[in-house]
Amino acid sequence: MAAGKTTENFLVESDGPITTITFNRPERRNCLDEGVILDFERRLHAVRDDRECRVLIVTGKGSAFCAGADHAMFKARAGAVVDAAERRRRMGEFGKRWPRLIGRAFDVLAHLDQITIGAINGYAVGGGWSFVLAFDFAIAVEGAEFWVPEVDLDVPYRGAPASVLAARLGPWRAKEAILMCRHYKAEELLAMGALNRVVKSSELMPAARELAKTMAAKSRDALAASKRDINAVFFGQRLF
Repeated sequence: MAAGKTTENFLVESDGPITTITFNRPERRNCLDEGVILDFERRLHAVRDDRECRVLIVTGKGSAFCAGADHAMFKARAGAVVDAAERRRRMGEFGKRWPRLIGRAFDVLAHLDQITIGAINGYAVGGGWSFVLAFDFAIAVEGAEFWVPEVDLDVPYRGAPASVLAARLGPWRAKEAILMCRHYKAEELLAMGALNRVVKSSELMPAARELAKTMAAKSRDALAASKRDINAVFFGQRLF
């Protein structure tokens, strides 16, 4: 693996045609705030425009892939208000912006011409699970957990990620996941066809890189065209 560039939020490494982006906030379980999402989106744009990159791997550092929204951010948005109606109003305003932020990064990730592989090293929560749904392939470690807590935080879980989750799980299980905020283990999602593989922790990155090398050896144009036709069923037609 070639030397990478480390920033506050991400580690980016390039190895020939394979780029790896690692969420690099292990002390916060790689949680998301507006700055992290916008930074991730910028890095996805860089991958999109990199003609040398054929495959993108995304993973996380530490015990979580991405633990979703930073709860400190939610508390700051709600404010220390006594009036429950005012708290709901503030969270409602944020609830309109948050899905748009996640959805924008989701759309860029889902519609990349490059093949994308999620190497899910631990918890994938809320926006973290949303990003998993956008990958072409998803490999998770044993015992990894997936859930969307948005409804319990008074924020709707909407847009393309919710639609794709419903398509992957079916309407009844999607309602369990979104409305009940139910937790799913990686092994359960694998049995439901919502993951490609579940491996031991030590095997995660070797498995992801082996798959990346296999995909990088195939025709770029054939992969991109075939991927677009498949994605149109789940994500809609690519707009850029």
